[in-house]
Amino acid sequence: MDRKRVLVVGGTGYLGQHVLQAFSEMERKPYDLAFTHHSTPSQSLLDAISPSLAFPVDLQTGHGLDSIFSNFGQPHVVVNCAALSVPRICEMDPAAAMAINVPSTLVKWLSSFGEGGSLLIHLSTDQVYEGLKSFYKEDDEAVPVNVYGKSKLEAEKFISANCSNFVILRSSIIHGPQTISPVTKALPVQWIDSVLSKGDEVEFFHDEFRCPVYVKDVVTTILALTKRWLSDGRQMQLVLNVGGPDRLSRLQMAEAVANVRGYNTSLIKPVSASSVNRGVISPADISMDISRLVQILNINPVPFRDGVKLNLDVGSGS
Repeated sequence: MDRKRVLVVGGTGYLGQHVLQAFSEMERKPYDLAFTHHSTPSQSLLDAISPSLAFPVDLQTGHGLDSIFSNFGQPHVVVNCAALSVPRICEMDPAAAMAINVPSTLVKWLSSFGEGGSLLIHLSTDQVYEGLKSFYKEDDEAVPVNVYGKSKLEAEKFISANCSNFVILRSSIIHGPQTISPVTKALPVQWIDSVLSKGDEVEFFHDEFRCPVYVKDVVTTILALTKRWLSDGRQMQLVLNVGGPDRLSRLQMAEAVANVRGYNTSLIKPVSASSVNRGVISPADISMDISRLVQILNINPVPFRDGVKLNLDVGSGS
């Protein structure tokens, strides 16, 4: 019987590494695993997810994709985690944001295998929403306010128009433990913990709301979709909000970390997001309704406070 093949695009990034680790730790390793990378993977990552194949791929040109087919075969599932995801950087270079975030070469490559033979699971963002209300639903109009959100919405439109078998995951801020091969970008909970641990007053926005999601819940969603497609073979054309169950301001996120750690919460000072120029417009409230995710996949994401304890390895008894 033909073994099922899973390809993770952007495997050296934060989510990509967590996804690879989860697939490689599955009992009896049911899937053959490969990943693409832009930055060279570390030996520690390669060892941890062995056996897997690593392919250097330039997503802007598509260079390297054909080598995957020759050496690995047509993937049954492709998880696209590759993105230029720092909004300020996207704002400074809109052309690069569009070229990297709209996976046109990847989709064209997949469509060369014929209709729907591969499932594309594509990571999008809550930043496709305008941010003028609470608890956006998937069917609400998407009106992004910055280049990052616009590039991710373009990606969604491109996939919907050119793919017959896809799931788009609109993820909120992802928090969780560091990866096998540590990423350089600041991790949200660890960063809050490090600034609060110094014992100085710190300002946090009280009027910018998100539904931060624990990384393992995003991974569980991807595993569940993979299993569903490979077991029943029914094509999907789905958009899912993937957030945590809590609508929180940055201030409330900091307070949760302080409470778990036992820091003095009076050091946390509320400030309005409008008082700071971050070089990019940031939507005010892009909290999401996740009932579709819960209903379709029976996944109940962990509350933020529990995720903080898991991130910082704090016992649940504290």
